[in-house]
Amino acid sequence: MYEYLIYDQLIKFEKAEKAYHMPGHKARGDFAKKFPVANIDVTELPYSDNLMCPTGVIAKAQEEIAAILGAQKSYILTDGSSSGIMAMLYAASKRGNKIIVPRNSHLSVWNACAVLGLEPVIIQGKTERGVICPPDPDDIEQLVVNDVNIAGMIAVSPDYYGNISSLSTYSDIMKRNKRILLVDGAHGAHLAFSPDKAGYAGVYADAWVDGAHKTLPTLTQGAVLNLGEISLASDIEDGLNIFRTTSPSYPVMASVEYGVKSVANNSGELKKACEAAKALRDDPRINCYPSDDWAKIAVDCEPYGISADLAAEALEKKDVYCELSDGRYLLFYLSAVTTVSDIKRLKTQLLSVLFSKKLKGTYRPKPPVAAASRTYSFQYALKRAFEWINLESAAGRMCARNAGITPPCIPVVAAGEIITEAAIRSLKSSKTFGIVNGKIAVVKK
Repeated sequence: MYEYLIYDQLIKFEKAEKAYHMPGHKARGDFAKKFPVANIDVTELPYSDNLMCPTGVIAKAQEEIAAILGAQKSYILTDGSSSGIMAMLYAASKRGNKIIVPRNSHLSVWNACAVLGLEPVIIQGKTERGVICPPDPDDIEQLVVNDVNIAGMIAVSPDYYGNISSLSTYSDIMKRNKRILLVDGAHGAHLAFSPDKAGYAGVYADAWVDGAHKTLPTLTQGAVLNLGEISLASDIEDGLNIFRTTSPSYPVMASVEYGVKSVANNSGELKKACEAAKALRDDPRINCYPSDDWAKIAVDCEPYGISADLAAEALEKKDVYCELSDGRYLLFYLSAVTTVSDIKRLKTQLLSVLFSKKLKGTYRPKPPVAAASRTYSFQYALKRAFEWINLESAAGRMCARNAGITPPCIPVVAAGEIITEAAIRSLKSSKTFGIVNGKIAVVKK
């Protein structure tokens, strides 16, 4: 059984006087009553260690996390997976000025490219049942072989809908061509505990992030950056020093260690959650997207002829909140601590909504996210003067800033791409980012 080193150390000193150091709440008064975690919310002290240069309990905790996850080194993150992605792409920027980026990559990937001067070589997989799938390995190899400036690839696996990329093949391609494979595994921390680590990014990646807070019992913003290739350590650590906060939350830090170790200590609970999720997915009355990941249940509302948005509202009245509704799918995001009773209740409430006569006939198909026409680079467009114009009249203009669908923050058009009529239809039919008062940013002529 693994011990919870950081938490235990914080508890050991929870009654220590906190009047003379940060944080400002001092674990006193009304604040301490409203926020019971105050007693273990501390700063870098002799007993609490220092995340920037750990030598005590944090160092030991990170070593044990790495051993559990199968990493050469692991780094606790209290800023979410985003800071880990920034650090990984910082390391990539030392090896080339381009990186292969799937279109459905998280906003932090695009932000990192903008900040680091990396040119994203955008690749888009086929769309199946309204969901963008991982890109074809043959297309990736062609890009790598034809451009020596590509440092490697950052894959998304699993994605929001549970698609797991062909990481083994991606890894082979990168190794053959002496490039690096980075993986945004923010949605897949739980896969580290599947039999043989099936589908887990850490089996194949040179570096990857685990969003512990997404599928493990961890506080929000808790994550882990892991190394599979130790030669990246120096650049990764430089990146962390740039992008990670210098004031990390100790409760979040302790919860990251707890999340990883508690699942390792209680594998039986994970198995029960997985089996319960499978039972729901196998129910013939519930039409689900064929996810590779047991923890993502995306219910397809199209066969029922109902709007996913209206279905989500109906479920909310029953105190059931989905992770997201994208107009077609209701996505339910499970975790290692999901119980059998959770799944039974979800199934009952889902069936009552899916077959609701009030919702019948409300489904409206959404335009697919079509691959955009591209003529100039991402970096070129970011540096040019731009203006805001009405979305309806933007066809044929070069996009100056990413604009896309949220959730889950997928760019329909990226900076440097030419806006098409298909892109306009997609942006008009969804909740969006990058659209302000019906206008989109375009490069000035």
